[in-house]
Amino acid sequence: MILCITHSQDFYNIDIFFEYLKTKNIPYFRLNSDRLNHLQKISMNEDSFELTDEFGNTVNSKEIKAVWHRKAWGITVPGELDESYTRIFLKEYSGLRYNLFTILQDVPWINPLENENKIDGNKMFQLKIAQKNNLTIPKTIFSNDAEKITAFFRENCNGRMVAKLHGAIAKSMGGENMLSTNIIDENSLENISDIEYCPMIFQPYINKEYELRIVCLDGEFFTGKINNSENVDWRIAHGDYFWAEYNLPENIKANLSSMMKEMGLYIGAIDMIKGKDGNYYFLEVNPQGEWGMLQKELNFPIAEKIADNLIKRMKTNE
Repeated sequence: MILCITHSQDFYNIDIFFEYLKTKNIPYFRLNSDRLNHLQKISMNEDSFELTDEFGNTVNSKEIKAVWHRKAWGITVPGELDESYTRIFLKEYSGLRYNLFTILQDVPWINPLENENKIDGNKMFQLKIAQKNNLTIPKTIFSNDAEKITAFFRENCNGRMVAKLHGAIAKSMGGENMLSTNIIDENSLENISDIEYCPMIFQPYINKEYELRIVCLDGEFFTGKINNSENVDWRIAHGDYFWAEYNLPENIKANLSSMMKEMGLYIGAIDMIKGKDGNYYFLEVNPQGEWGMLQKELNFPIAEKIADNLIKRMKTNE
């Protein structure tokens, strides 16, 4: 059995994954991470657990032979719970969830949980490893110091700088409640003093031909190009924008593969910019990044390839 850790609002990518597993006669269990709370019955000892979800489906950890960590959401707090108990409710259910996941640490994962957490939570570490593996990265500062940021702007940015949060604050790609990448110029720089309330990542604005979303899956590449050179963030692009299949240069593939190997990731959604200067700039890798639009618009078999990888490693691990 393959366990898929996702959330209650997930669809499309995960539906394709499950349909493909059916054709291979591989059983699966869907674990909605946001509903891993009072709605599910969970018991564990030192080496196993049993879980019954809100729909009455039961799984024992000994049945699980591989895990796809598709997407994790925050745990939902019941509306009837007294606010004074919210903190302990979340703390204890988060602890239970982590214990549950670590019981499965010896079966194949996409991605291994500890590796994923380390990479996803450290963008500066990502840039360091990318540069070590011969990828071009923008000059970067992650700061809450207005003076240092202003100096960085003057020395490196030629009048235009991008500012972005280290972490995401939205659950969807629709752009709702999402603070996207923003451009800082000479006029907006005068408001930079407020940065002490929210440290951000700053980089020079790159004059781009286009943006690339690259899914690297165990050395295999699925790359989409979006024709949105006017925008600084493809996630909020509006108008006549579309994805097109793109073939990465072999040296970029080789460098990305070695980077992913050093990070200990089987899959990652990588953002790169093809600059007008001809360089490919690595921005970041998201171990749980979105790729459904690439599968839908470009017919990339990403969900099927994830399943194949887990099936192969599951059989090797037997």
